[in-house]
Amino acid sequence: MKMFATTALGAIALTGVAMSVATPAQADGAIAKHDLVLSLGLLTDGNFNAARSYAEKAIKADPKWGLAHAMLARTYLALGDGIGAEAELGRAAANGFNMTRGHQMLAQAWLLQGDAKRALAEAAKADPRFGGYAARVTAKALALQNKSPDAIALLGELLNADPGNSYGWSDLARIRYNTGDVAGAAANAQRAVALDPNNLEALTLRGELMREQYGLGAALPWFEGALKRDAYYYPALIEYAATLGDMGRYNDMLDATRKALAAQPGNPQALYLQAVLAARAQNYDLARGLMQRTGGAVDDLPGGLLLGGTLDYQAGAYEQAIDKWRELVGRQPMNVTARRLLGAALLRSGDAKGALDVLRPVALRGDADSYTLALVGRAFEANGERDWAAKYLDRAAWPATAGATPFGSDDGLAVLANAAANDPGNPVAMVGMIRGLIDAGQASNALDRAKALAAASPGAPAAHLLVGDTLMTMSRYGEAADAYRRAADIKFDEATMLRAVDALDNAGRRPEASRVLALFLGQHPENIPALRLAAHWQIAAGDWDGAIGTLEDLRSRVGSRDVGLLAELAYANIGAQNVDDALDYGAAAYEIAPMSPAATDAYGWAFYAAGDSDKAKDLLEKAALLAPRQAGIRWHLAQAYADLGRNAEAKAQIALALGDPSFAERAPAQALLKTLG
Repeated sequence: MKMFATTALGAIALTGVAMSVATPAQADGAIAKHDLVLSLGLLTDGNFNAARSYAEKAIKADPKWGLAHAMLARTYLALGDGIGAEAELGRAAANGFNMTRGHQMLAQAWLLQGDAKRALAEAAKADPRFGGYAARVTAKALALQNKSPDAIALLGELLNADPGNSYGWSDLARIRYNTGDVAGAAANAQRAVALDPNNLEALTLRGELMREQYGLGAALPWFEGALKRDAYYYPALIEYAATLGDMGRYNDMLDATRKALAAQPGNPQALYLQAVLAARAQNYDLARGLMQRTGGAVDDLPGGLLLGGTLDYQAGAYEQAIDKWRELVGRQPMNVTARRLLGAALLRSGDAKGALDVLRPVALRGDADSYTLALVGRAFEANGERDWAAKYLDRAAWPATAGATPFGSDDGLAVLANAAANDPGNPVAMVGMIRGLIDAGQASNALDRAKALAAASPGAPAAHLLVGDTLMTMSRYGEAADAYRRAADIKFDEATMLRAVDALDNAGRRPEASRVLALFLGQHPENIPALRLAAHWQIAAGDWDGAIGTLEDLRSRVGSRDVGLLAELAYANIGAQNVDDALDYGAAAYEIAPMSPAATDAYGWAFYAAGDSDKAKDLLEKAALLAPRQAGIRWHLAQAYADLGRNAEAKAQIALALGDPSFAERAPAQALLKTLG
C-alpha cells in the first residue's frame, strides 16, 4: 500500500518539494519564483488557465529553470493537452529537472495522446512517493484498453489506502460512467466534489451525470461552478454549450462555444457545435464551412455522421448522405433519428426494400411516430404491397401516444439465446435474449432473468427498464411504474419518462403521470415527444388554452407541415371557442393531407363548431370511411347527423361509437341517443 501514499495532486506535491530546494539560476529568479508560487496556488484553486499563464511568466523570467517548465507541463495536463505537456517535460529535463519526479506526468501526457501502452510502461517507472498519481494514470490506461474491471479494482485499492484522494474518486466516477454504472458514478463524483470543491474534472462530470439523471436544467449549476473557478476550462465549456443548445438557449450556446474557441483555437468540438447551431437555423452553407474547419476530426463521430449526412442531403448528395447515415445506424442501431433519416433517403433513392429493412424496428414499436409510419406505408406501396401499406398509413393517421417501447427484433429466440450463451458477460446480449423471451410470450422467464440482471447491475438504468418493460407486457402496470422509477432515479431521460408516464397512466394514476411529465418538461422544455404528450393530455382534460400554448410552442419548433399537430390545434381551438382559428388550422391540415382521417375529422369538426353542419357532415363521412374503427369520428358524425335531423343515421353512428370499449365520451353519447327516440 505504500505506493498509494501521496495525494491525488501528486505532481503539485512534487513541485512544491522541488521549490523548497531549487532556485532559479538567473537574475530574474525572484520574479520567476513569485510567478511559480502563484501558478501553484491557482492550480490548487482550480484556475488551470491562470496557472498556465503564471507558469509561462515564470519561464519568461527564467527560461533555463527546469522546475518552471515542469510546472507548465502540469498545467497542460490539467487542461488535457498531452502534446504540450510532453514538450514541456522535455524542456524541463533539458534544464536540470530530475525526471525521477516526472515519470507519472509523462505517463499522463502519453495517455492524453491516446497511447495507453506507453502510458502504462512509463507509470510503472514512477517513484513510490508518487504512486497514487501513477496508479490513477494506470487505471485510466487500463480503461482505455477496455479493461475497466481491472481499472476499477486498482482505483478501489488506491482509495482504500487514501480515501481523501478527490481525483481518484473522480477517475473512478468517469470509468464507472463509461461502463453504464450511472448510480455508482454519481456517488463517486459527489464524493470527489465534497473532498475538493476545486476539482474541475469532478464538477464537470457531476454536471454530465446530473444532466442524465435529472435533466438539462439540473446540470447547468455544476458546469457554471467549474467555470466560476476557471472561465476558460474547456471540458466544462463544451458540455455547458451542448446543454444550453439542447435547452433552446442558442445565443448562450454560441457565447459558450466562442469562449471555448478562445480557450482552444480551432478545436473541432466547438466548431462542430457551431455547425449544429447553423444547421438548426437552416444556414447550411455556414454549417458546411464550420465542419470543413474541423479538418475531418469529427466526421467519423456519431454527431458528425448525423450532421454530415444532413448537410450532404441538403446539397443533393443523397448517396453520400445514405453512406453516412448507414454507418451511424450500424454503430447505433437504437438511434431512431438516424434510422428515420436513412429510411427516408433510401425511399427517395428508390430502394424501398432497404427503407423497410431500416425502418421496421422503429415501426414495430407501439409508440412509432406518424412520419416513420407514413414512410413505411409508402415503402410498402412502392413494393406493391398495398394491404401492408394501408395498415401503416392508417397507423400514421392516428399515431399512438403510448410510452417508449423497445425496438422490435427480427431475430428468433434461439438466435438471441445463443448470442447470450456465447458471451455471458455481455449485458447487451443478455438484454437481447430477455427481449426475445418477451416477444416469444415467455414473460415469467423473462421477468426472472430481468430481475437477476437488475440485481447484478443496480446502478445501470437499462436493467431496471428491462424489468419494467417485462412487467408492462404482463399488464402489471403499477409494478412496472416502480421499476421505471428506479431507472429514473439513476437516469431521467426521454425514454424512461415516457415509459414511466405510460405505466402510471395504465395503472390509473394519471395525476402521478402528469407530475412526472411536468418534472421532465421543467428540465427539458424543448423535448418534442414530451410536449406532444402534454398537449394531448391537455386536450383530453379540456385545458384548451394550455393545449393551444403547448401546441403553438411545438409548431415553432417543428414547423407548420405537421398534420397531426395542425389537427390538434384545430381541436384545441374548437374547445376554446376560437372557431375561426380552428377552421384555419383544420383547412391547413386538410390541404396537406386530404386522405388523412385525423385532418379530415378536424376540418369537419371545425365546420360543425362554426354551425355549418352540412359541410361538417360531408367531411366527417369521408373521415369515417378512411378510419371506420375510430369511435371519435363516429361520435362527431352522429352529432352532425342529429343537427340535420337525420336521427336514424345519428343513432347508428352512436351505436358504433359505444361499441368501442375505449370510447371516452360515453355519457354525452348516451344522453344524445335518448333524445333521438
